[in-house]
Amino acid sequence: MDFSGCAPVRRANATAYHPRETEFNSSSNLDVVALYVLLEEWSLTPSGTNMKMFLIPPVVCLVAGVLIIPAILFVIFSRLSIRRETRYMLLGNALLADLIYLVFYTLSAALNAAHVHLPKEACILLLFLLAMAYCGGLFTAAAIVLDTYIAILFPLRYNAILPPSGTKKYIVLLWISSGAFPGIFFLVLLSTHSFVPCVLEMCLVPVILILTLNGSDAVKLCFWLSTTVSFLCLSLIFCCYIMLYFKTKQSGIWENICSRASVTFLMHNTVLVFYFFPLLGFLVESFLHVNVAIRLQMGMWVSLTICNVLTILPKVLFPLLYGLRYREISASLKSIVRRKHLRLVSPAPSPAPSPS
Repeated sequence: MDFSGCAPVRRANATAYHPRETEFNSSSNLDVVALYVLLEEWSLTPSGTNMKMFLIPPVVCLVAGVLIIPAILFVIFSRLSIRRETRYMLLGNALLADLIYLVFYTLSAALNAAHVHLPKEACILLLFLLAMAYCGGLFTAAAIVLDTYIAILFPLRYNAILPPSGTKKYIVLLWISSGAFPGIFFLVLLSTHSFVPCVLEMCLVPVILILTLNGSDAVKLCFWLSTTVSFLCLSLIFCCYIMLYFKTKQSGIWENICSRASVTFLMHNTVLVFYFFPLLGFLVESFLHVNVAIRLQMGMWVSLTICNVLTILPKVLFPLLYGLRYREISASLKSIVRRKHLRLVSPAPSPAPSPS
């Protein structure tokens, strides 16, 4: 892919940054090429070098995720008794989606911080995998809460409603939905030529989001539909937790706020809040940007904060506050660590005495 046409645009427009930004921010209908020029000028300013600071949260979260998530996945897929249960398979699927998202987002952030320009096809593939992994984690989180809701409210009919033999089919359906949903969105972007080579040379998620808000009506419709579906998933999770609270309140588990059940419930709601905040932040920032209530530079910093901090943080909190709360998983991990520790500290066998 030839990006040579982008360089003259940079050189010709790297000087008149502030006047043009004022002019562009006075209009709500920005031309895509003009918007790219403004975004490129923003990246060329001295403040653009501070973008490397936003690489720290994804790297830290990736390191933490690599240390925790594979261990939980190993326990889930290596123990037949655990693997047979739907809740554990859904948990493993959510953790796998979160790990994929952490890896590819950190890769994207590192490439942009190092000013490494990807070909158009590689950038589109990277963005699609990010969207697919994010949708996979969000849809699976909703499925986990729905599974818990059915197990508590309909314990006698649970196996009839969600038979364990169909767990693999549920997971395949989740991944098909996770791939089809962003796939339609990317097809609309490609068919309306909203992806131009100069934009994809940056391959930055906040940039793509801003271009989406300034794209055609079809692109804007896909964006708001995506946001609506995400909020529907989170609303489903929230409603299930509220109904579970009132259902379990009758059993008396909330009389002791330090009980295991109440602490687990609060931890799960904490994860829900962290999942909800990035979408709420994107929604508010999108409304402000569409109504030209904030400048483009401020919008970019807000988008970077949401993408590199608020969106990444739940991917690490989920295995800590959710996965390790399961007794079977935590007990299995402790037994593995204990066996490895005993193997390391066990003394070597003393040599047999030689015959006299």
